Amino acid sequence: MRLTIASGVSAFTAAFLLSPLFQGGGWFWTSLGAVLAVVAAGLLSSRLSLPAWAAPLVGLAATWMYLTAVFASEEAWALVVPTKGSVLELARLLGVGWADIQRFAAPVPETEGITLLTAGGVAIIAITVDLLAARVRRAALSGLPLLALATVPATILTEPISWWAFIVAALGFVSLLLADGRERVGHWGRAVLVRRTRQATSTPPATSGTAAGGGSADTTAMRLSGKRIGFAAILLAVLLPAALPAMEPVSFFTFGVGGRGSGPGNSISIANPIASLKGQLDLPERRVVLTYANDDQKPHYLRIYALDTFDGQQFGMTQPKGAPQNRTENGPLPEPPGLGPEVKVNNVVSNIQISDEIEQLQFLPLPYPPREIRVDGDWRADVDTLMVFSTREEAAGIQYDVSTSEPEPTADLLDSLDGIRPEVDRRFLALPGDLPPEVGDLATKITADAKTTYDAALKLQEFFTKPGNFQYDLRTQGHSGSALRDFLIRDRVGYCEQFASAMAVLARMVGIPSRVAIGYTGGMQVGDRWEVGTNDSHSWPELYFEGVGWLPFEPTPSGAAGQGSARVPAYAQPRPTSTPGTSSTPTPGASSSSADEPQNPATRRNPRELDREGTVATGTLPPDDSMPLIGKIGIGAAALLLVLLIPAGLRLITRNRRVRSLGWKVSQPADELTARMVSGRNQLTVAAAWAELDDVLYDYGMAREPSETPRALARRLIQQYEFDAGSAAAVTAIASAVERVLFARDPGRIEPMSKDLRKVRQALAITVTRGRRVRAVLLPPSTLRRLRLLGERLLDGFDLLETIRLRRTAAQKGG
Repeated sequence: MRLTIASGVSAFTAAFLLSPLFQGGGWFWTSLGAVLAVVAAGLLSSRLSLPAWAAPLVGLAATWMYLTAVFASEEAWALVVPTKGSVLELARLLGVGWADIQRFAAPVPETEGITLLTAGGVAIIAITVDLLAARVRRAALSGLPLLALATVPATILTEPISWWAFIVAALGFVSLLLADGRERVGHWGRAVLVRRTRQATSTPPATSGTAAGGGSADTTAMRLSGKRIGFAAILLAVLLPAALPAMEPVSFFTFGVGGRGSGPGNSISIANPIASLKGQLDLPERRVVLTYANDDQKPHYLRIYALDTFDGQQFGMTQPKGAPQNRTENGPLPEPPGLGPEVKVNNVVSNIQISDEIEQLQFLPLPYPPREIRVDGDWRADVDTLMVFSTREEAAGIQYDVSTSEPEPTADLLDSLDGIRPEVDRRFLALPGDLPPEVGDLATKITADAKTTYDAALKLQEFFTKPGNFQYDLRTQGHSGSALRDFLIRDRVGYCEQFASAMAVLARMVGIPSRVAIGYTGGMQVGDRWEVGTNDSHSWPELYFEGVGWLPFEPTPSGAAGQGSARVPAYAQPRPTSTPGTSSTPTPGASSSSADEPQNPATRRNPRELDREGTVATGTLPPDDSMPLIGKIGIGAAALLLVLLIPAGLRLITRNRRVRSLGWKVSQPADELTARMVSGRNQLTVAAAWAELDDVLYDYGMAREPSETPRALARRLIQQYEFDAGSAAAVTAIASAVERVLFARDPGRIEPMSKDLRKVRQALAITVTRGRRVRAVLLPPSTLRRLRLLGERLLDGFDLLETIRLRRTAAQKGG
């Protein structure tokens, strides 16, 4: 029965590890009830002496009845007996709970379905632990189901498991092992002691269970040893990982970064970008979001999110994936998709400072495309979109440097790229089939006269920016298909989100891959930095051209009648209309390059076959002036050496305190003889000399026998190590002074003994090997002995736990 109760305790304490996954504590009490039901079933099985295979069935039946009473009592008979209706209700709640788990990110709300799943899972773990520990008598194997319970928060959560929850779970498992050991040793054998303390070696009083003629063996010493081993193991498990480098998490389920399942990730909570954008634009007063400075002194759009999926109502974002090799600390980021060497790029290095008031932002605002980032923390780049995010850090208050290679294509170059099939994921062209047909007709009408893909993109942008066509207004609601139709055909009133989404949808309809970016415009310049506020929140479309990559366009009206800080890129400016007499010769000072000239489609090469390094290598960050690796290794080695020299330092401090003046001080008496001398203030000199001599002997492996008098010790040292006359006189003087202090009524005048002690120490040193002398300096055994005694006192403190009694035993009552 003891093992059944211990199994339930270990299962319930392991459930504490699940606490960070939930917002409230209702699951805790429901799981406690499930564990109590399993324990009651286990006690009943033990009472009836049921076979091992029957006990889990009884536990499952008890769990079923308990869950029926809690979640489907209205459909059950007599509140607890399952019926067809209660079974269907539990099945419905299980389905709802599983859907809620897939939908919510941790910590999840405590819905009935989630609570049912949690309580049922904890009950199954408790049944498995009871089977292994109490039925099969394999208590150590019961740690496997408990470990399975611990892997759930370890896999889903980005933060490590809290130390207090780990300690509670570990104590529960240790109590199970102790109960199993007590059951086994209590019927046979003799306890093997770890060390013989006064309490452990004392003879216990005879009890009814330990009678001379038989009964079970006394397990007191075994329990003490088990507690010491268990507490030491838990302490090491908590403290040791803090000194070791963190390992890379591996996702065993479909949750989290790098998961391959279809469900949404739970390791990073992404706020609705559209709602956040609208909320910042609606703020009554401007607030500073970030500031930045760059080496070209020009404003740049700062992208946070790239929305790539359209469901017919609004754009959404695919869960980003960041592999370990794509950490920002590993150097340059992945190559920008589609960017070829023919394109002229503007290499810029920017320093960005995020405001401390930003909340729950796990993505970095960056110019596109970023090439290299220097930032503290675990930040990773999504290969497809180059969004940089973290599952552990938040952007509030951080400062970082980023190098970018912004494409600057010409209109002629973009025209010459027409006809190349875009090598991009099909999701950037995907559209739902139920879009209003009027939208498709409008896209066809706008681009009817377009000669190239680039020309079609310009006509789509001009459709929104042409004066009188659209009006900018934040008082706009709706994201449905009809709202898109109304915005494009009827009302034509909206803000940047409607403009960006509408142009992205129209672009996909004419075969141009598109996505919607959300972030900030370049802001306004204040001093030598650019200041970006909440009113600079913005959304814009990005269109893909093979050989150039993703290019931002600006369909939203700018200036006082629109988004004030919005700007149209140079390549997206309307084409100049040629007039008679216009010269095509370049103006003085202008220059051209092969990158700006149109290409012959017959001689054009696939941009992905060309080397890109020549055009982007100049945009890297300046060399990191932080400490090199060899310096960090040197500092670590020096710190380790200092730790190893702690005993030597303590020994040196103790010796210096003793010889500093005539009033030598004993740091800690090593035996009763020294303690007796310390009791008198006038005898501190002799006590310190005797304590130092005792430590010197112990360091050199010549420890004094407990029964050896000072005179006998001096005689043995002189004879055994063949002291010269001076050394013999010195050790004899020390021994005589000690005896006078201990036994004489009036010890008389005692001369300083610093020179005598130095002679004795030198005489002893020449009798031992060099290795022994080095050890006496670096790892003095006398100091290690004091540290060991301190550890034994701590263990004796654990022994006091054995004196705690909740009730008196039968033998104590009889006594």
